[in-house]
Amino acid sequence: MNKEPVDVLIIGAGASGAAIAWSLLETRMQILCLEQGPHVPDSQFPSRREDYELARYAEFSCDPNVRKLKYDYPINVEKSCITPVNYNAVGGSTINFLGHWPRMKPSDFRTATLDGVASDWPVDYATLEPFYAMNDQITGVSGLAGNPAYPDYAPGLPPIPMGKLGQTLARGFNTMGWHWWPSDAAILSEDRDGRQKCVNAGTCDLGCAAGAKGGTNFTYWPMLENAGVELRCESRVRKILVDENTGLATGVLYHGSDGQLHEQKAELVIIACNGIGTPRLLLNSTSRLFPEGLANRSDQVGRNLMFHPLTGVSGVFDEPMMGHEGPMACSILSQQFYESDTERNFVRGYGLHSGRSTTPMTFALGGFGVDQPIAWGAAHREIMDTVYPYLAGLTVVAEDLPEAHNRVTLDASLVDSDGMAAPKVEYRLGENTKAMLKHGTQRASEVLYAAGAKRVLAKNSDEVWWRAGWHQMGTCRMGEDPNSSVVNGWGRCHDVKNLFIVDGSIFVTAGAVNPTSTIQALALYIGDSIKKNIANLFD
Repeated sequence: MNKEPVDVLIIGAGASGAAIAWSLLETRMQILCLEQGPHVPDSQFPSRREDYELARYAEFSCDPNVRKLKYDYPINVEKSCITPVNYNAVGGSTINFLGHWPRMKPSDFRTATLDGVASDWPVDYATLEPFYAMNDQITGVSGLAGNPAYPDYAPGLPPIPMGKLGQTLARGFNTMGWHWWPSDAAILSEDRDGRQKCVNAGTCDLGCAAGAKGGTNFTYWPMLENAGVELRCESRVRKILVDENTGLATGVLYHGSDGQLHEQKAELVIIACNGIGTPRLLLNSTSRLFPEGLANRSDQVGRNLMFHPLTGVSGVFDEPMMGHEGPMACSILSQQFYESDTERNFVRGYGLHSGRSTTPMTFALGGFGVDQPIAWGAAHREIMDTVYPYLAGLTVVAEDLPEAHNRVTLDASLVDSDGMAAPKVEYRLGENTKAMLKHGTQRASEVLYAAGAKRVLAKNSDEVWWRAGWHQMGTCRMGEDPNSSVVNGWGRCHDVKNLFIVDGSIFVTAGAVNPTSTIQALALYIGDSIKKNIANLFD
């Protein structure tokens, strides 16, 4: 194992780590990426197996507290109504994400100015737009140009077919006179660059066997490895080291695949470990200079945790909706209620996303992300025969607001397989979010009835999906003020000038859309900023 110092050390081989590695290739700097998980070949994805559904509740669960693999880390969620989900491997959570690919909207970057809540981002949509486009080109995005909810842009591939389910729901939105549009998806609708188009298997969360889904294991990493980027798997970083004289990061201590603790020196350290893993690593990296955690002089590391709280509303129709045909990601989405409206009792807004049906066993066990099994016996038979085939649903995707008490800290006793302190999540829904979800449930019901549903199934409570913690944001937020933020406007830590963060933890606000497209655009933007400032990077 080469232990020579490297120019750039990236921690995490998921969505953002891969994107910034690609951006920095042209600098010809020596790049090393440490990934705590393995490099899983697509031949081993559960989607290739006949018993694939079982994997959702075992080794390929989205929940690390269920998987309990040696390269996962446990998460204490006793004080949270949502549990974080992820996947630890080359490609990170893009291996089991659903490929839904909306961009954040221009207003998402200016909520303080427009609505008087949270803070404005130090970057805006126009600044990120070229990097959204660059990332879309690499990833392969299917969609339809002309969405009136956004400034003009055009996905590179035709949209994924909406299917009968999407067409039915679209008629409901048309009847109500509300916005809807075919969803952008990081899923190929046509063969491209040696990758096969989507085969409609509906197993997106179990690893895409066709290579149609734009996980970085299929997009960025083949290019990076061919270009000579060193990828060191099953290497968990325990601590980022700092020179007490200069205050600069000097490298890391990490547990290698041989089970031993190693030191790796680097000139530049980049963290790409997601909104839970990044604050966990920083809080574990204490020193005399940073007794409360690295880059945490502002006490903002781990605070302002945002998810996208979700609830679902389903309609039962007269005809089979064929919801199992097609990728699990959205068929269509509506942003009719995305922006603030003074007529409502909440600020900001939400999206209505049409999720397709899950596979039979997953539905019987409560659906994706819910885990409340349906009844057994005769009632089970009745539901599977007369409800499941006829369902079309809408998911209410709420914008979470940053609140300091929603946070990630370190658990006092829970540790991972290397003895490193595990994260502890404390999170509760705000009153604004509760009001938003209630409003969204009512509007979704109206759309479903307008589309022809004979009855509507909804919870009508404050309860949200338990496994809705895909989108982890805000725990190391950007900002120009070092007293209220962790990184500056281009991802550099205020406290450590050669330490950068590029994942969802740097989000200032959450928007109400899936964040991966924005995470990768930000990583490319930060890479571009590093290159532009390379001559005086640490001044």
